[in-house]
Amino acid sequence: MQGRRLLRPLLVSAIIFSLFSFIPPSRGKTSPSNPSTLTARLINLEGTAKETFRFNASLHNARSQATIYTFHAAIPSGWNLAFRVDGMLVTSFKADSGRTQDIGIELTAMPDAKPGTYSIPVTAIGGADTLLLNLEAVVKGSYALELTTPTGLLSGEITEGNREPIHLTLKNTGTLPLEGLELSAQAPTKWDAIFEPAKVERLEPGKSIDVVANLKVPDKTIAGDYVTTFTARNNNSNASALFRMTVTTSWLAGWMGVVVILAAVGIIYTLIKKYGRR
Repeated sequence: MQGRRLLRPLLVSAIIFSLFSFIPPSRGKTSPSNPSTLTARLINLEGTAKETFRFNASLHNARSQATIYTFHAAIPSGWNLAFRVDGMLVTSFKADSGRTQDIGIELTAMPDAKPGTYSIPVTAIGGADTLLLNLEAVVKGSYALELTTPTGLLSGEITEGNREPIHLTLKNTGTLPLEGLELSAQAPTKWDAIFEPAKVERLEPGKSIDVVANLKVPDKTIAGDYVTTFTARNNNSNASALFRMTVTTSWLAGWMGVVVILAAVGIIYTLIKKYGRR
């Protein structure tokens, strides 16, 4: 009986030792005290919608083996995001065990993105790791103005002594409203330009307005090509358009020139006929 009592604890110890000896060693796991990380020194960048937001991140693989990490990101509709490793565009890459890799993250907003703060969650998934990095892009408002014509044609024809309406289009291509836009023209000497309207009180982002410039060409202007510069500006933005006008003479001026030439020929003929015999 006593031998059996001594044997029973020995059997239990042997069974427990056998169970632990058959547990496979852990491979490829992250140490709880030193986990893999995806970090960035600057997580909040500010710029206009026309600029590229460039974040510099670092991914540290704390696993005991090399791991392939795949990138994912949630971005607003119409935005673009790209990842770079060693200057190359990637969607995934292989990180060696215990190594840290620099990651370039390039974010491009829509050209008409409204000013505000946008949260961009980025994840790198590899093995059992899901590494999260929350980035922020602060889009500032921008002023931009475009001046052209409804058809895009920047040339026309006018008869000397006449007034010709020139149709122009003002478009707010920025993300902030434009207020107090004034129009002006730099034309040849003695030319005159009257705008309708002469001032645009407010132009919202993405909107456009038609403006008419009534251009007056003086009498007796020599036929040829002339350039007029139309400008729209306020304290925040300005835009210009060069418009080429071809000036032609009127039919009346042409006939008067013919009459003058014929009269001169007639006078010369008369003088020759009268004094040529002497």
